[in-house]
Amino acid sequence: MNNKEQVDQEMNLNDENINDATAENISSEMDFEGVEPQNSSEDNKLEYEVADLKDKYLRLYSDFENYRKRTAKERLDLITTASEEVIKDMIPVVDDFERALKASENEIEGSKVREGNLLIFQKLVNTLGSKGLKPMEDLIGKPFDPETQEAITQIPAPSEDLKGKIVDVIEKGYVLGDKVVRYAKVVTGA
Repeated sequence: MNNKEQVDQEMNLNDENINDATAENISSEMDFEGVEPQNSSEDNKLEYEVADLKDKYLRLYSDFENYRKRTAKERLDLITTASEEVIKDMIPVVDDFERALKASENEIEGSKVREGNLLIFQKLVNTLGSKGLKPMEDLIGKPFDPETQEAITQIPAPSEDLKGKIVDVIEKGYVLGDKVVRYAKVVTGA
């Protein structure tokens, strides 16, 4: 039974108790028809208690709804980034494949090995992409962004327009959804 059902059940029991008490008051008033009705101060007191209980109920219900919404949002966030650690551990494998592909480009007899490596690399990248991992692309020539990039070193800019911008990318950066899981390691122009 979840919390909302438990609160509703308790409120129903309280409502039943209040209804039973009201029925007893009515029956006791009917038994004593000739007797003077209850004072207005007791009526005011009961109305105040009912209003107070209603206020407490509304506050409790509001708090519960806020709790339910917050936990639903947290659960959704957890689901979207649950595989973050596994994906972080797989990124170096992608780097190794990229290095192997670059090394085998000059090999004439190794074309079949290169084709196999390329197929495995594409399959791995597609799998990671289907899980929400995206590489940071086309960083060269763009301004340095410390929110998503890590400057490894700074070199004299080859041209005036590359000052303060990215000149080279040492390691690609990756994002999972909207969250950076690995910062791009870049060289900036001075």
